[in-house]
Amino acid sequence: MTKLAANISMMFTEVDFLDRFEVAAKAGFKGVEYLFPYDYPADQIKEKLDENGLTQVLFDFPAGDWDAGERGIGALPDRTGEFQDGVGMAVEYARVLECERLTVLAGKASANKTDVAMQQTLIDNLKFASNAVIDTNTTILLEAINTIDIPGYYVSHTNQSRAAVESAEADNVKVQYDIYHMQIMEGDVTRAIDSNLDVIGHFQLADNPGRHEPGTGEINYDFLLPHIDSKGYEGWVGCEYIPSEDTSSGLGWAAKYL
Repeated sequence: MTKLAANISMMFTEVDFLDRFEVAAKAGFKGVEYLFPYDYPADQIKEKLDENGLTQVLFDFPAGDWDAGERGIGALPDRTGEFQDGVGMAVEYARVLECERLTVLAGKASANKTDVAMQQTLIDNLKFASNAVIDTNTTILLEAINTIDIPGYYVSHTNQSRAAVESAEADNVKVQYDIYHMQIMEGDVTRAIDSNLDVIGHFQLADNPGRHEPGTGEINYDFLLPHIDSKGYEGWVGCEYIPSEDTSSGLGWAAKYL
């Protein structure tokens, strides 16, 4: 049975962030994910999770200056120290929040850095993050992101994310497969999922075009979600979409799963 996690960076934005936990739980979600927790004390977020019976499913490592347009630093050779510092902070948050999935955002390709340098930096950073959680149940994830929404993003195809994950040579490093991003970049998502399920540690969804809820675009989630179940995937599927109207009125598609 599909386990949906509400991505409360995008969903339930009608209320303040700390109030979204309660609203998500009342809507029927048992898990939540989001981009970053770092603006709030970990204990404060843990209290919200516990009050509402929610599992903290996933969040991202610090990703540079988000407000200035940065979208990750995991593949940036001149930001390795910053990345490693961020790993320490994220791992401590994950410990308090009992979160078992942390995502590396590679960042945008740099004009003055070679692909070889960026790829090696990404692999080294995945290994560093892997070692930081080696004695826990935490999985390190790497996500490919489409270059329409984020021009120049360094990891933009499934084969790129898989290659980096395999090069990290660690059982606790997996691919985060975002169906929306890969529909844009590649299409043929069912075949891609089937071919890569052995390295996929988490799914995210949104429809295309528009990045809205399932049923608003071209992706047939009524087929795809049961198909993923049938392949034996037992993890979470994060709902990382922008509601087309208010969040709650657009949840009809999810009723069978909540």
